[in-house]
Amino acid sequence: MSDPTRRIDIDVPVLARVEGEGALEVHAAGGRITDLKLRIFEPPRLFERFLQGRGYHEVADAVARICGICPVAYQMSAVQALESIFGVEPGAWVRAMRRVFYCGEWIQSHALHIHLLALPDFFGYDSALAMAADHPEEVRRGMRLQALGNELMALFGARAVHPVGARVGGFHHAPKAADVADLRGRLEAAVPEAEALARWAAGFGLPDNGQGFPCLALRNGADYPMNRGRIAASTGLDAPVAAFADHVTEEQVPHSTAFHARLHGEPYLVGPLARLNLNADVLPAPTRALLADTGPALPSTNPFHSLLARALEIHAALVDAVRLLGDYRVPERPYAEVAPRAGTGYGATEAPRGVLWHRYETDDAGRVTAARIVPPTAQNQARMEDDLRTTLEARGLDAPDDELRFLGERVIRNYDPCISCATHFLDLTVHRQ
Repeated sequence: MSDPTRRIDIDVPVLARVEGEGALEVHAAGGRITDLKLRIFEPPRLFERFLQGRGYHEVADAVARICGICPVAYQMSAVQALESIFGVEPGAWVRAMRRVFYCGEWIQSHALHIHLLALPDFFGYDSALAMAADHPEEVRRGMRLQALGNELMALFGARAVHPVGARVGGFHHAPKAADVADLRGRLEAAVPEAEALARWAAGFGLPDNGQGFPCLALRNGADYPMNRGRIAASTGLDAPVAAFADHVTEEQVPHSTAFHARLHGEPYLVGPLARLNLNADVLPAPTRALLADTGPALPSTNPFHSLLARALEIHAALVDAVRLLGDYRVPERPYAEVAPRAGTGYGATEAPRGVLWHRYETDDAGRVTAARIVPPTAQNQARMEDDLRTTLEARGLDAPDDELRFLGERVIRNYDPCISCATHFLDLTVHRQ
């Protein structure tokens, strides 16, 4: 057992299974953490400033470049906000196909996270490649699901990475009926694979890590939230999207270039587990039945149950996409006409990692004069620090340094943080007195 009185420095030069650069510094005394900082020190990317002066028709393609994994979320939140300014009603076809478009993103993002980023932690491998040697079929299944998600995004977006098919009012083009029918058949065939994944994930023996935290997600009461709903929280909050900033505040902390968000002054959780806790009653019927068989018991206060929630959401997204494409038709026009005007608008959708909120101001010509974007990872930053503090203390700070480092990495990866799309490493420094 290590000496709890000595000071040590632990450097982890490469953390390959989160996106971006970060560092974790822990100060401990008497077996308790006295200070913990999850440092994010990458420079701001200034996308909000880049959008100023741009025409409304440029915004969807521009914000897709913010993230290579969840571009649809940025596009859908942006077009919602702009349509609310211009008074655009896109119509039933566009609303349904936007949900299908979004299903593709959930499928590919969740499949990637589960199989490439998270599972190696639970099976004791350094990488997904090492894990694939012993679990080849499970990894192949994950890659098949991810590929289907990418195909579904490309069907409406012309390509899966930074898609260019979305526009204010709808889509630039509608897919051909034959292409839709072909992909729908393969999506339907993948539903049993998603069910098998959820049942497999339910047997992992996830750590018992119950904590207390509020959950925040969209909710509309009719379907599982993806691209519509009000702001809801386990605290009882029920507010329109436009009121998000009345309840959630962002603050700069000295150790991070990323904001910390708080709900009425408290850290909170967004993402798959928060969605499941608040919206399990409106899951598609087959997914509700799967949840009843596999768990977890809800509401869950164990952040590690996010893994199970992601598997269930893959199943739900496949079921929804198959249903919505069942009576697909090529519309006369895949978009509603837009007449720009000055105003302020708001949009919020559920990115794979949680609520993504946009606010725009435009002038009479529809040019953006101000923009504000609150991504889900920034909302989870303070919650991640609380989780690290709780989990590391529960393990015992006299544990070997390598074990504490791995546990800290595991907690961070569980949130699937999108710190950036740049290099990846985490430096961990533990000071013990």
